[in-house]
Amino acid sequence: LADGIWTIPSDITKTRKEHKKPLSTQALTILNELRELTGDAELLFPSIRSRARPISDATTNAALRRLGYKQTEASSHGFRATASTFLNESGKWSADAIERELGHIEANEIRRAYHRADHWRERVKMTQWWADECDRLRKQKKT
Repeated sequence: LADGIWTIPSDITKTRKEHKKPLSTQALTILNELRELTGDAELLFPSIRSRARPISDATTNAALRRLGYKQTEASSHGFRATASTFLNESGKWSADAIERELGHIEANEIRRAYHRADHWRERVKMTQWWADECDRLRKQKKT
């Protein structure tokens, strides 16, 4: 994570292809603070059943329930839909960059065969904008 990139291995993605995600400065700060608590463990969020496996979405969903959110109100996967909606509605980012950031593949087979751009520079800017926007919304709620 020192390089600001999170690499998701191919064996855990739906597309079965490695997926790289740029990290915002806020995410890097949080992950570095967490690393201070976890030490040199391979995973920052290990499963309680096996330290070699990461927590599952069921774990994060259970945490949301303990925080008081009902299943119909919030889910870990739902945060992806929220981000996609905000990013698309902002009008600042191309739909292709948003879809690549979400790790989606092109539905149109012909376009998928030819369109292989990862839109990396735009995704880096978009990721930082999204983190800044989340900070802005959080601060706005406090006032």
